[in-house]
Amino acid sequence: MTRILIVEDDPLTARAIAIALVEEGYAVEHADDGRKGLVLSASGDFDVIVLDRLLPGLDGLGVLTALRAAGVQTPVLILSALSDLDERVRGLRAGGDDYLSKPFESIELIARLEALLRRRGKGRDDEGQQIQCGELVVDLLTRIARRGRRKVQLVPREYALLVYLMQHAGQIVTRTMLFEAVWDYRYDERTNVIEVHIGRLRRKVDAEGEAPMIHTVRGAGYVLKAAA
Repeated sequence: MTRILIVEDDPLTARAIAIALVEEGYAVEHADDGRKGLVLSASGDFDVIVLDRLLPGLDGLGVLTALRAAGVQTPVLILSALSDLDERVRGLRAGGDDYLSKPFESIELIARLEALLRRRGKGRDDEGQQIQCGELVVDLLTRIARRGRRKVQLVPREYALLVYLMQHAGQIVTRTMLFEAVWDYRYDERTNVIEVHIGRLRRKVDAEGEAPMIHTVRGAGYVLKAAA
């Protein structure tokens, strides 16, 4: 799965970006200051970096300059409330690949990230265009799911949930794991959002007359397995 690092100190902005990206099927990690962002991004484990211009500890240009000096060529999208021409030029000259002024719409952020990934020659998944469990197949580029010859119509959150379950096929996935991976925040025992979405997904994946693939493990979580 394509991995995106968000380096952003504002928790509301970071959360909004993370939710939008997870709904699009991306894996997301977050750093809330420049030094943490530099350590994570220097690993080279990410396909693209969303980098805020103004950060505590080490500002965005400092992070970017250090990355490029170290030979890390991961594409970087700079976010900034400083939108004048000189600031945009500074960011691009420091090694940024694109510049997006705040405030922005999630749809534009995602479109710009997709453009950076295309330039790098990457799709949404580094390990292949499809994942499969038995007769259930998801194409990660077209975002189309099929069970046998039947197309499974999914909304974005259901798609992200199914991809996560398929990536852990045969393993018990807890509610906490799903909440943190698909919703990107801590699990609250008072909410039934997991059960609601699993129920909707199960009705689409396990149509009437088909052997079930999504199973509830009482007291533990859920597991997706190839139909017997």
